[in-house]
Amino acid sequence: MVQSQQSFDSAKTQRVKANTWFMLRNYLKIAWRNIRRNKSYAAINILGLTIGMASAILIFLWIDSELNYDRFYAKSDRIYIMFNRDKFDGQVRSWNSTPKIMAPTLEHDYPEVEAASRFNNITFLATVGEKKINSRGAFTDNSFLSTMDYPVAEGQAAGALVRNDQIVLTEKMARKFFGNGTAVGKTILIDSNANFTVSAVLKDIPENSVFSFDYLLPWSFMDKLGWNDQFWGNNSVRTVALLKSGTNPVAFNEKVKNITRKHSDETTEVFAYPLSRLHLYGKDVNGQLTDGQIVTVRLFGLIGVFILLIACINFMNLSTARSEKRAREVGVRKVAGANRSSLILQFIGESVLLSGLAFLLAILIVQVSLGRFNELVGKTLVLQYGNPWYWLAGLLFVLFTGLLAGSYPAFYLSSFTPTSVLKGRFKKVNALVTPRKIMVVTQFSFAIVLIVCTVIVKQQIQFAQDRDTGYNRNKLIYVFTQGDADKHYLSIKNDLLKSGAIESITRSANPITQRWSDGWGYMWDGSTESDKKIDFVRLGSDADMVKTIGLTLKSGRDIDIFNYPGDTTAVVLNETAVKLMRLKDPIGQNIHREGESPLHIVGVVKDFILESPFEQKINPMLIVGPSGGFFQVIHMKLSSANGTKESLSKIEKIFQQYNPQYPLEYAFADDSYARKFKSEQRTGVLAGLFAGLSIFISCLGLFGLATYMAESRVKEIGVRKVMGASVLNITALLSGDFIKLVTISILVASPLAFWLMTRWLENYSYHKQIEWWVFVAAGLLSVIIALATISYQAIRAALANPVQSLRSE
Repeated sequence: MVQSQQSFDSAKTQRVKANTWFMLRNYLKIAWRNIRRNKSYAAINILGLTIGMASAILIFLWIDSELNYDRFYAKSDRIYIMFNRDKFDGQVRSWNSTPKIMAPTLEHDYPEVEAASRFNNITFLATVGEKKINSRGAFTDNSFLSTMDYPVAEGQAAGALVRNDQIVLTEKMARKFFGNGTAVGKTILIDSNANFTVSAVLKDIPENSVFSFDYLLPWSFMDKLGWNDQFWGNNSVRTVALLKSGTNPVAFNEKVKNITRKHSDETTEVFAYPLSRLHLYGKDVNGQLTDGQIVTVRLFGLIGVFILLIACINFMNLSTARSEKRAREVGVRKVAGANRSSLILQFIGESVLLSGLAFLLAILIVQVSLGRFNELVGKTLVLQYGNPWYWLAGLLFVLFTGLLAGSYPAFYLSSFTPTSVLKGRFKKVNALVTPRKIMVVTQFSFAIVLIVCTVIVKQQIQFAQDRDTGYNRNKLIYVFTQGDADKHYLSIKNDLLKSGAIESITRSANPITQRWSDGWGYMWDGSTESDKKIDFVRLGSDADMVKTIGLTLKSGRDIDIFNYPGDTTAVVLNETAVKLMRLKDPIGQNIHREGESPLHIVGVVKDFILESPFEQKINPMLIVGPSGGFFQVIHMKLSSANGTKESLSKIEKIFQQYNPQYPLEYAFADDSYARKFKSEQRTGVLAGLFAGLSIFISCLGLFGLATYMAESRVKEIGVRKVMGASVLNITALLSGDFIKLVTISILVASPLAFWLMTRWLENYSYHKQIEWWVFVAAGLLSVIIALATISYQAIRAALANPVQSLRSE
């Protein structure tokens, strides 16, 4: 009996499996037949879903890269970046440049710290034989490699930076010099005067990391150069701390916050911040690190979801619009014994099949467009075909899209009663508010929001670009001093001026478009104790900075150590510094700081933009003579009498004469300044791109609905034409309902777009006011696009011969 029962159960299971497989195969067949029978609607649906899915995939690839910034380390949950926090000019600020002495102090005095390392980016000329490459590297401690635990391609990471003649390369750098051969043990000349032996080669560092380098040099070599110091007031390097397992970061921060105060007179507070949060949550707001890049990630995440939703809405609208044609099929199937759940499964199966076809096409589009998209976002995103998790995510993506697009049509179509549809009593819903109308309004509302956002982003960029920088970038170039360029500077300067290649030249501590140094603790006649917390941006100059850079001198004169030898301790202030220092007659007055030579004021220049053009505030500035530090940059104003190419050729020959080991690499100030807008321009281009795609997908659906509307109202149109209606009357009739929906979309989208862009503009203290005409223009553009989409089908229906449509009557 038991064996007989088991046989019966087994046979029953086999029958259930066979029936299930037969049912699924039947559903697929029916779905495929419906697609073939209605090619135009299927094509519109597939095209809309394809574009929506391709857009979403591209956005989600970018989001994945952003969310995994510095999260790929084995010990990422224990890696922290040390930050300073202090109050300047009445405002609390946080920053992550720290004293060089902090890392060894953390290791020695704080048992919670497993390892601490310093990281200081530098650029040196690397030479192997005839190959010379100026590339970005870093000085760091040996413990940095064990903390970050980078994968090693050659050699061993342990002890790779112990000796001061060792160098660690990335694979990319090793290939440039040694091709596919072995690099470990080979010698590289750095800065034309120091030989280093390759001790290890790291696999290329992922680009989604705050640490960027082609090679690493030992910190002990920095000691050898005399560049190291023990001064707690010199915040110039990044400090990385690896906390021991089980360490409470809150308790550690409470313990470490006074480390700088213990070793100096500074009032600075110190805290550790998770490296894994730095990129996404690294914006300083009143001394607290809060939402930063994560705002952009969330924004584009919403854009990706909404573009996909728009494509799914197209499917829903077209499926329900054609309900009359599917109603008889539903009635017959129900009479034949089909229950509602099986019909729901059938319709969802159709949408999943369409979604699958669209996904395959979307992958193809993504693969073709990924290169251009990478150029746009500045990344190297790839589709990881060999990663099974990506394929699982793709399968879930297809199922999710299919269910989202097919759920409403499935429940709607399966709800028809057979008695109504088979007796011809099925009627369309023509209510004031229907799900279909809501979905069309949703589609166009989102598209209009994106149009408005795109226009306002571009306006904000143009507003900042039109801002007066306070200096003249035209024909202004700069080079970094390397090798013997500083040693032979006077000869280079004289030869350049004699050649007619340049009009003027000056040395400085940093490029005119970048902030490299700042300092506080300065005193002057009439200053108070609180004035010591004024943070001054510091530049350096030897002579002719005003002339070369094109600054506006408000009073006094420029620094000139050649005609005024005492100008080695001279200083020029900007207008903001004079105002904060409350100086009525600054020329001739002195300012000083403990441990440094007094500086005498020789001039005042008009405020100019050194940092972000999107910030309203101009920081107080000191332009100091040579006593204030060493020069690292040479600025040159090219001659207006010669062509740029001719001038650059002369400059290159002269530099090669005095500094033959180093190829001349120059940068134009206007190009460097333009890079300040790169992030905002990228946001604007992406918003514009996805706004265009949203409009296109929405118009696809609108075109499909207009096509079906014209088909379903063919007899009504015929009657109206017989009764004397003109083509214009009929076109207006057919277009009117859609234009009403687009108008409602404008009313819905405008306040939403205003709120979003108001929030976005709050990130910039120097920003443009939102203007009313932007919303009007976006609305008119949407109406014009909608009319252009609908008009073809409307006019075609209006021009049709009424005899053909009324013949059966």
